[in-house]
Amino acid sequence: MRVVIVTESFPPDVNGVAHCALQTARHLVDRGHVPVVVAPAPAPGNKPDANAPCPVVHVPSLPLPGYPQVRVALPSRRLAATLIEHRADVVHLASPFVLGVRGMAAAARLGIPAVAVYQTDLAGYARTYMGAGEAAAWRRIRSVHGAADLTLAPSSAALRDLETHGVPRVELWPRGVDTERFRPDRRDEALRRELAPNGELIVGYVGRLAPEKQVELLAGACGLEGVRVVVVGDGPSRPGLEQALPGAAFLGRRTGDDLARVFASLDAFVHTGPFETFCQTVQEAMASGLPVVAPAAGGPLDLVAQGRTGLLVPPHDATAVRDAVRALAADAGLRAAFGAAGRATVEGRTWAAVGDQLIGHYANVLAGRRTAVAA
Repeated sequence: MRVVIVTESFPPDVNGVAHCALQTARHLVDRGHVPVVVAPAPAPGNKPDANAPCPVVHVPSLPLPGYPQVRVALPSRRLAATLIEHRADVVHLASPFVLGVRGMAAAARLGIPAVAVYQTDLAGYARTYMGAGEAAAWRRIRSVHGAADLTLAPSSAALRDLETHGVPRVELWPRGVDTERFRPDRRDEALRRELAPNGELIVGYVGRLAPEKQVELLAGACGLEGVRVVVVGDGPSRPGLEQALPGAAFLGRRTGDDLARVFASLDAFVHTGPFETFCQTVQEAMASGLPVVAPAAGGPLDLVAQGRTGLLVPPHDATAVRDAVRALAADAGLRAAFGAAGRATVEGRTWAAVGDQLIGHYANVLAGRRTAVAA
């Protein structure tokens, strides 16, 4: 198959959309398919990923006001031209919002089947950043995803949200995890001594530092005796969080094997964001053998088995986060049991396995189009 992946973000960006698009492209190449990626151009000074598995077409972009780490694609003829020149069999729309909307329109105009991958809770973001606009966000989601041949939801909660808001033709497609990179034996005792020189329990958050992630909910955990909070990532909220989380260690952005080393060197992982359609860092923590604390909302509901691999807490509840961390800190046996169960749970969730599922979805969409044309 010849596939054009139209994505709102791609490496060197570090986020769930970029990572999933990269893994999709890699798997398509590994299986003998021919992908090309269309993505917003990275910020000046950020070099495109030299190790991209396939050609990447960059369209002009500008930074999102107030959040310069996010690039927004400008109108460009390169998108439609790429669909034509690549002779695309299917268009893959990764978290369509701006560039993906144009990709959907171009695919419809050219009669090319489109698969839209839902990855971003736009309604939740509207509520966080503007205090309103959820209805408008869902209208946009219905418009784009309703035009696609198929929408793929990453979790049961996301699938229910889409169907509840009138999006047709939705199926489940979860995310994979690199269990070779993220594993318990990458634990680094030297790093642990650096982060917790007095032998504290190390509790970590990994992800963007932005308002919707609500990392400030870790403030209570920062006050627990014998606990050291470690924050990995960057974003517009970092200056405020450095004030809100006294005593926390901020490690900045980490990637690749370095990130895997940090994960494995934690004692517990806490995710605080209530708007996750999946939550890749929870899977990476589980692959690293860590007990997980996460909100009982969105993607973590599929990932965390309450009382077996971790603890689910009410969203937006700093006291519940603190109490969950305290419970794990007090019971080394519980941490070990949760961590071992988490690792066992994700061992079969490789990117190869979910990539093959995706190819199956493509094949079904193409078969459906052929049937419709024949009829």
